Amino acid sequence: MKRHAGPLNPNIWARTLTLLLLFAAAQAKLPAQTFKTVVSFNGGNGNLPIAPLVQGANGSLYGTTETGGDSGGGNVFQLSPQGAISYSLCPATDCVGLDPIAGLIQATNGALYGAAVAGGSNAGSYGTVFKMSPNGDFTLLHSFDWTDGGSPAALTEAAGGSLYGVTQAGGAFGGGGTVFRITPSGNFTTLHSFCSQSTCPDGAGPAGIVQGADGNFYGTTEQGGNVNCGNPYGCGTVFRITPEGDLTTIYTFCLQSGCPDGSAPLAGLIQASGGDLYGTTGFGGSVSSGGTIFKITTAGTLTTLYAFCSQSQCSDGAKPEAGLLHATDGNFYGTTYSGGLGYGTVFRITPSGVLSTLHSFCQDLHGCAEGENPSAALIEGTNGVLYGTTTSGGNENAAGTVFSLSVGLLPFIETQTTSGKVGASVNILGNNLTGTSSVSFNGTPAVFTVPASSVITTTVPAGATTGKIEVVTPSGALSSNASFTVLP
Repeated sequence: MKRHAGPLNPNIWARTLTLLLLFAAAQAKLPAQTFKTVVSFNGGNGNLPIAPLVQGANGSLYGTTETGGDSGGGNVFQLSPQGAISYSLCPATDCVGLDPIAGLIQATNGALYGAAVAGGSNAGSYGTVFKMSPNGDFTLLHSFDWTDGGSPAALTEAAGGSLYGVTQAGGAFGGGGTVFRITPSGNFTTLHSFCSQSTCPDGAGPAGIVQGADGNFYGTTEQGGNVNCGNPYGCGTVFRITPEGDLTTIYTFCLQSGCPDGSAPLAGLIQASGGDLYGTTGFGGSVSSGGTIFKITTAGTLTTLYAFCSQSQCSDGAKPEAGLLHATDGNFYGTTYSGGLGYGTVFRITPSGVLSTLHSFCQDLHGCAEGENPSAALIEGTNGVLYGTTTSGGNENAAGTVFSLSVGLLPFIETQTTSGKVGASVNILGNNLTGTSSVSFNGTPAVFTVPASSVITTTVPAGATTGKIEVVTPSGALSSNASFTVLP
């Protein structure tokens, strides 16, 4: 992408120098970091990687591109030490969808599941839910027909193995979107259609959902709610929905002039270990409408932790389109789509709201080979490294990148489900697990096998209680990044 056709304008150069000095000063206060561009997309292997990555049980990272690939409708890619592989969702036959913006999740049964906003077997091409084996074999599970939703945006696996997700359009009431449940075999149920009343007080355009420790699901809508906020479609909501589909709006954004609490949450929520939910808004806030980071209780009490664009020239970032990562050090990590040096940032924020800019795109002002404009949530690999994507930039055709950022986080283990009853099967992901000598659930020993260096299979032992899982490997002890809840 061409940045400058001629000599730099003096005003542009002054702004650039100011941003560089501000960023350098902030970096001097942070621990040593290593930023790497892992993959640059070129269109043929994909374009616009706008969804979060996921770490598979085989140790590979998986992701999706919205467009590009063989069909032009996006693909799934796999990153491993052996290299990168792309899988087409829509080959000459057996197309399972187009434009998979929702990314992938790996379920406890070992399969990967994803959603595509277009394609499918129904007229109108309203999107699909599909299953994929780790080596790239696809199965179409559901084609949306608008009445049951359209343009699916996110999936999550619930306790018990069913998948829950949202669509940003379609439904029974004119297109406000839906919440749905689908079993791993494809049994589909619409749980809620948004915008059942005039002005959509229950919200419209849901971004994602997460299952809370109480068993209910929590999510956000980009629109709906308060239509007197300056946006005739509303400024968004936070909702709670039971597994059976009973929905309650627990917060409506921008009830105050100027939207100091934020506006238009563009991503879903996460729940931290203390039980509170955390998220971002793409706009609003107390300064410059650069978006916010917020905390909200399950009862609906919201606290704005940070408002972006509070520093000169938005050097702290602006427009956080992605959700947050709650990392093993107890802090939250995320990205902004713009701001920083102009093309987005990676940031860390403490639970009390102290924000540090860790990386600013693009430091090479004549090409952005490292990528630009990140819009997906970060993940923390079990090696302690952060991974993310940018929607554009890179070495080839400005088609986006995958990047890594090391900030001193330590290796850990991760379970593919965070809850289960005694006797339930549990997969534990990690690195260099061969030779593991013990596995324990909050101190209670468990029987286990190590089928690969990246995964341990075990079952919840009798007598186990809620708490961290620990494994002892030849290199030392590793703890889980989150407590495992033993269900009654």
